[in-house]
Order: sequence, then C-alpha cells, then structure tokens
Amino acid sequence: MAPTPADVPTTDGMPMLGLGTWENDDHEACVQSVETALEMGYRHIDTAQIYGNEEAVGEGIETADVPREDIFLATKVWISNLSYDEVLATTEESLEKLGTDYVDLLYVHWPAREYAPAETLSAFDELYDDGVIRRVGVSNFEPHHVDEAREHLDAPVFANQVECHPFLQQDELREYADEESLELVAYSPLARSDVIGAEPLTEIADRHGASEPQVALAWLREKGVTAIPKATSEAHIRDNWESLTLELSDDEIATIDDIARRDRKVDPDFGPDAWE
Repeated sequence: MAPTPADVPTTDGMPMLGLGTWENDDHEACVQSVETALEMGYRHIDTAQIYGNEEAVGEGIETADVPREDIFLATKVWISNLSYDEVLATTEESLEKLGTDYVDLLYVHWPAREYAPAETLSAFDELYDDGVIRRVGVSNFEPHHVDEAREHLDAPVFANQVECHPFLQQDELREYADEESLELVAYSPLARSDVIGAEPLTEIADRHGASEPQVALAWLREKGVTAIPKATSEAHIRDNWESLTLELSDDEIATIDDIARRDRKVDPDFGPDAWE
C-alpha cells in the first residue's frame, strides 16, 4: 500500500521526508516536480534563493490540489544577502516569488561572506516576530556556529541543514543536534546518486526488494534525520516516497553505520574551516 502524508513522521510540524529542488532550474520541470510530489503525498518542499527556482516552486504549490497551510515550505537566504537590510528585502522578494505571505522555515544558507551573526540574525528575529517566518534555521553550520547564533537570536534555532548520507554520516553533528534539541535536515541524502550500486546498500536493498536510495533514506529516518532528496521525474519522486514503507533491522542499521567510506559532495571554498 502506498504511503500517505499521515505515514510521514513529523517534528514540530516538519515532515521528515521532503522534496529538495537544488539544480531543478528548468521552470516547467520544477513546477511539475513540485506538483507531482504534493499530489503524491509530500508535504515538505525545500528551495533557496540561489537555486533560482522559487517562482517555479510557488507555481507548483499553487497548481497542486493541496492547501498551503498543509505544506511545510522552506527557503534559504544566500550569502550575499545576509546584511540586515538585504535579509529583509530579499526575504520579501522570496515570498513574492513563492506566492505566499510566510514560509515555515527560513535558513541562513551558509555562515559565509555577508554573514555577521548580530546583524544577520536581528533581521531573522524581526521576520520571526512579524510572523513572516515561522521558524529560524541555519545551514552548513558547525556546532560553534550554532552556539554563536543562539547568543544573538531571541527566536529558537529550529534546524541545521547539512550534507548527510551513508558516506558522510555526520556523527558529531547528529550527537550535537540530539543534545541541543536541534533538528538535522540532510541535503544530498543520496550522495548525488552514489548510493546506487554501492555495497552494503545494494545487498540490503535486494533483501527487501527495495532500491538503494530507499535504504539510505530509511537509514536517515532511523537516525532521526529529516531528508530532502532532489528528484524531478515521477519515478524518482515515487521511489523516494516509498522509502517510508521500508523498515531496516538493527543489524542492517549497524552495517550501514560501519561504512568506512567518507565522501563529502559539497565543499565550496567558503565552507567552514572545520571541513578542511
């Protein structure tokens, strides 16, 4: 039986499986993928200013037969827009493109370039107080960045979005998130498709009659990590969605935990020094 929205675990209203839209920059394809995902049952859509597709995401939401209030919508402020004035101005632009008067989660995309915690986060606080954003998030933050952000924010830091998958398991960040009541959201949860054909994921997938992406997503769910895999075709959107029916055994989870391979896919020159 196909999963329904009720089958998706949620944390403070955030579904633990969503649709990522990074590099989904063909307007019509993006509109169609968002509409397809929502009609299938997804209720979490993730975008960003730098993706250049907020307008298409908004159109897909408008086209789908799903009420806006049932959708958890997140976007991110790019690193060149993190001064106080630019946070406010570009967030207003994002809302206009998305066709909504609020977003459920607004992230600082990276602690880089124009990011100055006191200035940047005071703008986030203002947006939060005005109800324009329902939750404040950060992305690509190390624990010390989150600690510093909390010193400057009145609003709670709800989530940290980072690269996380079986080949970059982020043990330290997951432990920190558990200790600090911080949600961890995984981008590139399928390691840019590298999970396909990779052992031991293939063996586990074959055992269940599932796909390697489903195994990776089920593992993240067992770890309490929200996943936002990018997909454009209906087949891939559905394959990811059906990961919700896959239950891994304790031994299978431990086998994935023991993967020695470490492969970071996103490592720009402005990334945190701790990654070097």
